[in-house]
Amino acid sequence: MEITFAHSERSTLGIEWEIALVDRVSGDLVSVAGEVLEALRQSDGSEHPQITGELLLNTVELVTTVHRSVPDAVADLLGMLDEVRAITDPLDVELMCAGSHPFAQWFDQEVTDKERYHRLVDRTQWWGRNMLIWGIHVHVGVESRDKVLPLVNGLLTYYPHLQALSASSPFWGGVNTGYASNRALMFQQLPTAGLPYQFGSWANYEEYVADMMTTGIIDDHTEVRWDIRPSPQWGTVEMRACDGLSSPEEIGAVAALIQCLVDHMSDRLDAGEELVTLQPWFVRENKWRAARYGLDAEIILNPAGDERLVTDDIRELLVTLAPTAERLGCSAELAQVNLILEKGASYQRQLHVAEQNGGSLQSVVSSLTHELRHGLGG
Repeated sequence: MEITFAHSERSTLGIEWEIALVDRVSGDLVSVAGEVLEALRQSDGSEHPQITGELLLNTVELVTTVHRSVPDAVADLLGMLDEVRAITDPLDVELMCAGSHPFAQWFDQEVTDKERYHRLVDRTQWWGRNMLIWGIHVHVGVESRDKVLPLVNGLLTYYPHLQALSASSPFWGGVNTGYASNRALMFQQLPTAGLPYQFGSWANYEEYVADMMTTGIIDDHTEVRWDIRPSPQWGTVEMRACDGLSSPEEIGAVAALIQCLVDHMSDRLDAGEELVTLQPWFVRENKWRAARYGLDAEIILNPAGDERLVTDDIRELLVTLAPTAERLGCSAELAQVNLILEKGASYQRQLHVAEQNGGSLQSVVSSLTHELRHGLGG
């Protein structure tokens, strides 16, 4: 089968941000997405074009239009966040984003009444109902289909960097899991989720999708839920590995890092260079290390098996990408990666708040809602 890769301008950007709805007093999740989306309907009765529902009724998703720069994309998201707050503030509902909710239970959550969600839950059962997770997806435009899979394979080398910086799911159902990102290991339980296969050609990808459709595993390529994937309908590479980011500064930082990485690697492909591609077993190990240890992870750098502390490699990477960031207009946002390294990733901040408040997970939710409303400096 042939899968057409849509035309897209190089290094354009789109971001999808999943936001949890929580009770202002208790901090528990509330299933009011239906009311929020109804209140956001347009004057002609149509649904909001950029604010949508998700699998569970405790979540709304903000989806930007196509942008050329990270600052514009973040401004788009924050404008939509204000629209949602205009509805939720009078309801005493707060907004929160993290890879998981610190204490909510999956069996208390309501599934959105859409056929595709019911089908997913019916097939995946316990694992599907356990998907009490939030993430951020970053699309970067790729001007040539021939670059897509080399870029996906190249991005896998930087998977642990992005996972460690965004890790924000140390708690699960009231339990300290000991992982920086429990979400990373939960989400991969779904069919077609997890790490992508490292295909050598677009034809290999098309053969994979055809096989999956022939055997009834998926209906179309959009149901391939890899952590990093081609999005042919948009003409992008989509980074889906990151946990939900709990502050505007972190969104800008991580989005800038992803955009700059893709553009930098695209330059190298144009120059006829080969990108560093790790063995699949090294990629899998790096994912586990970043999920387990976050910013304290020792990661595998190259096919030779050389290792380094992920934070040291991130700092060097920021220097390498600085010229790219200047050209793309996101130097300030890329520099905010240092803010995450200084203040700690969200998982570290959550653990600290719990420790300072006698283990209270309600205090963790309060800190997360505060960060989303006021930023890391607020």
